[in-house]
Amino acid sequence: MDKNRFFFQHYGLTERNLEQYLASALSAGGEYADLYFEYLSSTSLSVDESIVKSASQGISAGCGVRVVAGERTGYAYTDDLSPERILQAARTAALIASGPAKSPTVGFQEKAARSLYPVTLPSVDADINAKVELVMRADRAARAYDPRIKEVRTSYADELRNILVVGSDGTFAEDSQPLARLNVSCIAKTEGNSARGSAGGGGRVALDFFFGEKTPDYFAKEAARQAVLQLDAREAPAGEMEVVLGPGWPGVLLHEAIGHGLEADFNRKQTSAFAGLIGKRVASEKCTVIDNGTMPWRRGSLNVDDEGQPTQETVLIEKGILKGYLSDKLSARLMAMADTGNGRRESYEHIPMPRMTNTYMLAGQDDPQDIIRSVKRGVYAVNFGGGQVDITNGKFVFSASEAYMIEDGQVTAPIKGATLIGNGPDVLTRVSMVGNDLKLDEGVGTCGKDGQAVPVGVGIPTIKVDRLTVGGTAKKETGSFMQ
Repeated sequence: MDKNRFFFQHYGLTERNLEQYLASALSAGGEYADLYFEYLSSTSLSVDESIVKSASQGISAGCGVRVVAGERTGYAYTDDLSPERILQAARTAALIASGPAKSPTVGFQEKAARSLYPVTLPSVDADINAKVELVMRADRAARAYDPRIKEVRTSYADELRNILVVGSDGTFAEDSQPLARLNVSCIAKTEGNSARGSAGGGGRVALDFFFGEKTPDYFAKEAARQAVLQLDAREAPAGEMEVVLGPGWPGVLLHEAIGHGLEADFNRKQTSAFAGLIGKRVASEKCTVIDNGTMPWRRGSLNVDDEGQPTQETVLIEKGILKGYLSDKLSARLMAMADTGNGRRESYEHIPMPRMTNTYMLAGQDDPQDIIRSVKRGVYAVNFGGGQVDITNGKFVFSASEAYMIEDGQVTAPIKGATLIGNGPDVLTRVSMVGNDLKLDEGVGTCGKDGQAVPVGVGIPTIKVDRLTVGGTAKKETGSFMQ
C-alpha cells in the first residue's frame, strides 16, 4: 500500500496504527469496526448592503470510530489525531457496542480510485480577493436588474474535505472532495408590497466554474427576476387540482415524497410507508426514479461514500415498480441486501446512515408544451423554497416560491403562497404525463436527516400530477430539504 497519502503525510499515520486502532475498537467484542478520518478546510463570505459583512476561513480535523455488534452501534470521536486519543475513542466505542469479539482482517483492500471531480486548484485554495469579487459582482448585478430591488444578500462558501476510511473488513478508501456554492437573495419592494427571490449554484467544482456559463450575474438576475415577479403575483387558489411541476429544482418534491422513504434504515425499522413493497407498483408506469452518486461535478456525487464504498447508480423505481432501497453497510447486512454506497455522514462527529446523493426521475416522451395544454385549470410550479416529509406515512408539504396559474391550457398569472400537500406513495400514482426535458438543479441542495446535513442533488422533467392539494400546512417531519 502506498503510504504517501494525505493522513500518512500530515499526521504520520501508518498501516500499523490503523491495525492497532481497529483491534482496540473490537477489544470488547463487536462484529465490525471502522475509522473515519477527516480534514476539512473551508471559506465563507457574505455581502449585505453592498458591504462584506463576514468572511471566515477555517480548518477542522478529527477521527470517528464506530463499532457494530448486531443492531447496536458504539460511536466515539476525537478532534485530536494523536494515537493516544484515537485509541481512547476506539475503546469508548468498543464499550458502548460490546458484543461477541471478532478480530479485524489483516491487511487492507484498496479499491480502484475514481475521479468524478478532478480539480487542479480547489476553490478553497484560490485567492480570497477573487472570491470577494465574485460576491460583489453578484450584488451589483442584482441591484442593476430593476430599481425595485431594494435589498440584496450574496454569499459564497467552499470547502475541501480530505477523508480516509478504513474498516475491520479490510476496507481502505481515500478521497479529496471539493465543494463550492454561490447564493443570491433579493427583496423587491413597492409601496405597501415586498417579495423575495433567491438563486444559486455550484457543485464539486473549482472557482473558475463561476466564470463560465453560470456566472454571478446569471444567479443574481435570476434571484432578482423572481423577486420582481412576485410583486404582482395574486393569491394562490386552494383545493385539489391538476399540478404541473417544472423541470429541475422541483425534483425536490421527488426527494421528499419518496426519496427519504426509500432509505433502508426506515424500511428495516418498518417505519417507512414503502416498507415491504419491493416488487410492488408504487407509481405510474411513466415513472422511473434513479439515485446516482457517480455524476461528474455534481453536488451530491462522491467517489466513495463515507464508509469507503464506491457510489453507484441505483434504480429505485422502474416504470412504477419499486426495485430497491438505498443502503449503507449496517442496513445491507441486517436486511441481507447489497450495499448501494449511500452511507453518508455530516462529519467525523456523526455516525453514517443511508442518504440520497443525486435523485431524479428519468425523462419521458411528452412534449412539455403538450403537458401545459392538457390542463384546464391548475397550477404550474416552477420553483420551491424547500419541503418536509413525514417518513411514516409519506405525507409531504412544499412551499412554491415561483408558480403560475394554468387556465385553458395557457400559463397565465403568477401566484404566491402556493403550498403543495400530498402523500408520497399516492402522488406518483397520479403522474399522467412525463416530459422529455429532464433537468438537474443548479447545485444548492442540502438535505437534513436526524440532525445531519449533507449536500445532495435533485432533478425532474416537466411532469403532470392529475390531482394534488394546493394550500394548507403540514405539522410533522423527519426529513427536510433546503436551498
